[in-house]
Formats: sequence, C-alpha cells, structure tokens
Amino acid sequence: MRLVVDLNRCQGYAQCAFLAPEAFTMHGDEALMYDPQPDDAQREHVLRAAQACPVKAITVEGTDGALIAERAGASRVG
Repeated sequence: MRLVVDLNRCQGYAQCAFLAPEAFTMHGDEALMYDPQPDDAQREHVLRAAQACPVKAITVEGTDGALIAERAGASRVG
C-alpha cells in the first residue's frame, strides 16, 4: 500500500492522525508527517483515515498501483 498526501490541500484537521496514528502524525498545529508505505496491517485504519479527510487530501494505492481510495471522494475501487 502506498499513501500520497497533497500537503497543499491538507488543512491540518488531523482526522487521519486520530484514525490511523501509526501512519499519520501531526507535528505542531499544522505540520502533517506520514508514512508513505504503511504496513498492510494498518490497511483498514488508513482507508478510514482517507475517507474521513474533510478536504480529501489522501490518496491510497495498492501494491499493484491501483487506486484504493482517491482524493475526489475517497471511494473504494474494485
């Protein structure tokens, strides 16, 4: 699984850090740090985090490159 966060779109709401703390962490009030290749054990947490992002800044891809969740609606593919 591969994560991409559009840091220009991210507004620091921290929903991702709350729902998937092993993949996303906030440093200060607005600086998001994230693991671009979180462990597959975090898959459900990461997908929930992507879906919960108010500004849809998170894209999640599978190991085959297929989109699992995308910014435009964070909907599951496949």
